[in-house]
Amino acid sequence: MAIIALDVASLTGTVTNVLTVAIGLGLVIFFHELGHFAVAKWCDVLVERFSIGFGPILWRKKWGETEYALSIIPFGGYVKMLGQDDMDPSQLSSEEIAENPRSYTAKNVLQRMAIISAGVIMNVVTGLLFFMFAFRSGIDTTPAIIGDLQVGMPAWTAGMRSGDRIAEINERDIKDFNDLMRATALTSGNLSISAVRPDGAVYSVSLEPDVSGTRRRIGITPSEGLIVYDGSNFPAIVPASAAAQANPPFETNDEIIAANGEALDSFAELSRRLSQDRGETLTVTVLRRSGDGKDATSQEVDISIPPEPFRTLGLTMDASNLVAVQDHSPAAKADLKVGDRLASVDGLDIGGDIDPLRLPDYFGERHGQEVVVGIKRNAPGGQAETTEVTIIPEDRGGWIEPPVLEDSPIAISSIGVAYHLQPVVLAVADSLAEQSSEQPLEPTDQAESEEGSDADAAESTRGIQRSDELTKLELILPEGAEPDGIKDKAIAIEIGETNLAYAFWQMQQLPNRDVRLTVQTPGSDVTRTIDLETQQAEDWFLPTARGLRLFPISVPRRAETFSQAFMMGWHHTRTSIIDIYLTLRNLVTRQLSVKELHGPLGIVKVASDVADVGIAPFLLFLGFLSINLAVLNFLPIPILDGGHMVFLIWEAVTRRKPSEQVVVAASLFGMTFIVALMALVLYLDISRWYSGTM
Repeated sequence: MAIIALDVASLTGTVTNVLTVAIGLGLVIFFHELGHFAVAKWCDVLVERFSIGFGPILWRKKWGETEYALSIIPFGGYVKMLGQDDMDPSQLSSEEIAENPRSYTAKNVLQRMAIISAGVIMNVVTGLLFFMFAFRSGIDTTPAIIGDLQVGMPAWTAGMRSGDRIAEINERDIKDFNDLMRATALTSGNLSISAVRPDGAVYSVSLEPDVSGTRRRIGITPSEGLIVYDGSNFPAIVPASAAAQANPPFETNDEIIAANGEALDSFAELSRRLSQDRGETLTVTVLRRSGDGKDATSQEVDISIPPEPFRTLGLTMDASNLVAVQDHSPAAKADLKVGDRLASVDGLDIGGDIDPLRLPDYFGERHGQEVVVGIKRNAPGGQAETTEVTIIPEDRGGWIEPPVLEDSPIAISSIGVAYHLQPVVLAVADSLAEQSSEQPLEPTDQAESEEGSDADAAESTRGIQRSDELTKLELILPEGAEPDGIKDKAIAIEIGETNLAYAFWQMQQLPNRDVRLTVQTPGSDVTRTIDLETQQAEDWFLPTARGLRLFPISVPRRAETFSQAFMMGWHHTRTSIIDIYLTLRNLVTRQLSVKELHGPLGIVKVASDVADVGIAPFLLFLGFLSINLAVLNFLPIPILDGGHMVFLIWEAVTRRKPSEQVVVAASLFGMTFIVALMALVLYLDISRWYSGTM
């Protein structure tokens, strides 16, 4: 019975969500058409049909002289007036229809302008109202506080840090992370950013956004908060992590308020403590709430979490030349440049005496001390020259800026440089050599296809050796293991020149997964797959949350009075209109890819997701959709309201209507453009649907 009840509850929630989305989207269209309808009636124009939707009619009812209808295609609507029909544009120039005093074309230019613009005006007004009611109800926003920085991207290179709050971009106030993303993606040229450090220090940077993707970006993510995730989509605690061994166990929605007796106000403070005490058992104090309303209670609970050791494979890999140097960093002050190669530190050969993976910790542990760094640099004549520089690292621990994206390099945060991990094996630990040579190995299909070669057969069963190249790393969930929240049973990462660091970091994030490597020997076409047991480092620990998953930081925004709601709604309306025009500009100038566009399916998906969160976020979305409809409908494209307005302006200036040939040709062009645009966004929606990225 419990299962049945759960299914019924789930079904009820789904039906409610669908109805909410349908009613909400229908209201946006209804209010637009109501604007046309009301002003047309006011001007005594005969309205033949008021339809929500396009295409074949599903339901119709005639009241008075107007037929009201619901049509099969719900993404739009229309008001059909005597003398105005987008499907028959010749009516606009018909003298016979114009003789009827109740026809649209019989009205003067100002009346027709009022009728055409009424839908857009109504959408702006209802958008403002949607925003007002959303802010009056209260919405949760994500503040513009930096979480992870993508190493090598503009924000990292400019010296911005996790925990910084971005206050202004190009003198525009940034109220939340969505503001930040829009200000980045929709502007042009460099960004002038004003930001605040966690300690209150204010600083400014100017940077050029990255344009290699589908939109302008600076390479940051929003910060996490201090509340333990509720486990609704994936486990709140990563299986086999240090947090899974916490005593007593964490509970969902616990709020972290202190660590080792030090009160915490932000995730940045927790991160600092986790980094400083990475090798020690951490005592975390949480506020645990239970009950609701008058029965609500809370208590403080101290929880001990052991340190989280790095997982290693026993392989030493090669390091690339430097791919990024942070502005004003110790490395920049020592004149290190992109393209330089770190050869040694304090006389230790990198790749021989010290693993390149350990460099972030080596420098971080020596903050405030002089470190002699050997540098290899290509001279103007093409010859490599070796030099030594002395660098004093800052007090920033290793691996606090991890490679969170596939092409992210490894950062040495304490000196401000980054490099990739190359897939070439420099050394193999004795324990791994024994492990990989004793287990039965599986030749790949390529090896099996070359049955005639004894050398290839021997090669396909050889363990990992020096100079081998890693071509793939797979993270496999063992049979019967506790799910870690990743949908696929196996994660396969094809190793290239820039993503081995990312693969290594994924090993740390999913400690309950087994590792399978595919390797290849130089000069051979044969690849080998080897299942490896990872080893826990005894003296090397992660600076992260130790497997504890936290909600993103969230701050409520609520208008206390209706006048305040109006001001907040008006600000949101104005910025939304500006942002839509900036979006169009950046699409034209190709600073924003058309791949960022969403069609009807995408709109419904977003509406459904937002409706799941709550009524206030859904109202905010409907407001934004209303403003979108207003702006896009008023673009000077024939068959849209803006196109009709262009014809009316022409008539007002020239004192004569455009010819039937011009109207028909322009309408045909407009219809073709709209159909092509709809086909494009539908294709993008369907592509996202099949790829699972919608």
